Order: sequence, then C-alpha cells, then structure tokens
Amino acid sequence: MQDSKCAIYLEVYDERELQIDHRIPFEVAGDDPNKMNNPEEYMLLCGSANRAKSWSCEHCVNWIEIKKIDICRNCYWAFPEHYNHIAMQPVRRVDIMWSGEEIEVYERLKERTIELQKDIPFYIKELIKKYLPP
Repeated sequence: MQDSKCAIYLEVYDERELQIDHRIPFEVAGDDPNKMNNPEEYMLLCGSANRAKSWSCEHCVNWIEIKKIDICRNCYWAFPEHYNHIAMQPVRRVDIMWSGEEIEVYERLKERTIELQKDIPFYIKELIKKYLPP
C-alpha cells in the first residue's frame, strides 16, 4: 500500500500507529462492493492525520449536504498527491514534521521567529518566496 508511510504527513510510522481509512468518506460514497478489495480506495494515515481529515470532512458542505464523490476525488484529504481544494476551499497545504536531528533545525527556526516576532508558518512562507525562483 504505502510502505508504512502516512499519506498526509509523508512520514514513516510504525505499522501499529497507522490506520486504514477510506479515501472518499463512507458517509459520501458508502461501501461499493466492487471497490472494497481495491487498495487504491483506501489510504494509510497516522492517528493525527486521520483526526484532522475527519474533522475537516465532517465540516465540509459536501459531507453535510451535497455528497458528490467527484468533489472528494479532487480534495486534499482524499488525494493529497494531486488535489485542487481542501474541503471545497481554494487553499493548498503543506505539513512538515521535524524528527531526530531535524529537531535542532526546528528549534533554531523557532528561536529566529521569536526574535523576528513572526509565527513559524508566516516566516517559512517568506523564506520560500525569497528563495524560490519565479
């Protein structure tokens, strides 16, 4: 399936920390017997990503009222590798996790943002704009 990697955070987790989740929420698509054995209809998520996905989906107009599978097929929470909205909102998302030796880099980033009186996401966006070619 995804080699013990969370589909949202793209980090490797111990298998026992991952959960199998429908890409398209059951409440929107139900369980189509023809697709139940297709691994592409599911994704591996760590607990944190699964809770974030659940919260976002449960507050999405498509979940609540519309219930169109194609809307979900274009959503970050179902296909983070290619999407054009998040819960029907025209936004993009990047989740960054820091582990092991990277934590030192995160701590330096945090200290710098405190010095600059900026929050971390804002500062990271500034750096990307500065260093990413047009």
